[in-house]
Amino acid sequence: MKFLIKSFLLSLTVLTSLNFFCSDFDARYAFSLLEKQSSFGPRVPGSEAHKKTVDFIVDFLNKYVDTVYVQKFSKKVSYSKKEIEFYNIVGVLNKDKEENIMLFSHFDSRPFSNKKGEPTPGANDGASSTALLLYLSKYFKENGFKERIDFVFFDGEDGGSITHPEDWFIGSKYFSENYSGKIPKIAILVDMIGDRELNIKREINSEIVNSKLYDKIFEKAKKLGKKTFINKLGFFVEDDHIPLNKKGFKCVDIIDIEYKYWHTTEDTPDKCSEESLKDVGEVLIETIYDR
Repeated sequence: MKFLIKSFLLSLTVLTSLNFFCSDFDARYAFSLLEKQSSFGPRVPGSEAHKKTVDFIVDFLNKYVDTVYVQKFSKKVSYSKKEIEFYNIVGVLNKDKEENIMLFSHFDSRPFSNKKGEPTPGANDGASSTALLLYLSKYFKENGFKERIDFVFFDGEDGGSITHPEDWFIGSKYFSENYSGKIPKIAILVDMIGDRELNIKREINSEIVNSKLYDKIFEKAKKLGKKTFINKLGFFVEDDHIPLNKKGFKCVDIIDIEYKYWHTTEDTPDKCSEESLKDVGEVLIETIYDR
């Protein structure tokens, strides 16, 4: 009996020293949210699949957050003969709290791909990060998180080109230009985080504006044993955090830009994995709780 007691106490000590963490992250459910978006078809702004995705995000958020609002605006773009209606979607949990955390994703699909005339399905590029943020809205609600979190879903991120750079980051530009609220304590953009061969490095624009937040994120990833997070500098990435940071957000981008199916017709759910969503989700949960 004494041996059993000593063994139990030793095990407890080991777990404590390792800062044992269990998030109860339901990776299968999170992945089903990726699959749901993909089932609508490519979410190109102006398409029926795009409208279904807007409705899906709004309906989901309404179950778990206090307030949902939609920034609807129209803009002429190079890939359409008529003006397109865009929809930024914001879900706010604990809207009356002082402290503010903001998480960002984009949900649209690219109108172009490696095959002429075909859009990009966008399972990883858009659906993975959107699935994660939707899941986290549910997670933080059900686990009784007390501070304010804004879950922000940008539209129109992926329509630009070399000849039409004005069509990049349409939603985040509009959001940033019209934002009059408090700059958040923590601002994190997630994009392309579902890749089966996930490798997340420190994006250089993010490193420049907020290396301390990156330090915390990568420390948490190391503590949790997440080998998908590689604590070294990666690339300069132009993404939705650029307009945000011009506004003063000091937002960092969690992204794997080395995804080999990026902007191709092969960006489908089978190229993504539950474990990748779980890795990023658990790191974000630990970072936010230990802020």
